[in-house]
Amino acid sequence: MATLDDVQALIDSGGHQAVVSATRADGSIQSSVVIAGVAEHPATGERVIAFTTRATSVKLRFLRARPAATVVFQSGRQWASVEGSADLIGYTDPYDGLGAEDLRLLLRHAFTAAGGAHDDWAAYDRAMAEQQRSAVLIRPSRIVAT
Repeated sequence: MATLDDVQALIDSGGHQAVVSATRADGSIQSSVVIAGVAEHPATGERVIAFTTRATSVKLRFLRARPAATVVFQSGRQWASVEGSADLIGYTDPYDGLGAEDLRLLLRHAFTAAGGAHDDWAAYDRAMAEQQRSAVLIRPSRIVAT
């Protein structure tokens, strides 16, 4: 069975762009492209797939109702799929035991885990608050890689 180390190796060779899929109320699948990476869950310490999204995104609405998700990364002919349950932590998605400072740091951590860098972290923090961003943390239950 593949591990998040395999996923990280694929990300390192091919980048952080991925497709995330969530389930609509009618059972059909909605997919969208995200920039994601491997990060540490702030409450549990476990390794997860992390990305951020706006509070108004369709994927976030679906994940709030049905937290199952699949994220697929690709590099050349190689790919890795991570299935699991999503924890949502954000301005409109509070998480027990995590406060405003924890959220600020988590959004930075998810961004850097997804390959991001910033010259002005204060401006980044303001933008995250204005956009009411949430971190989506996928706790892996199955990982498949080729």
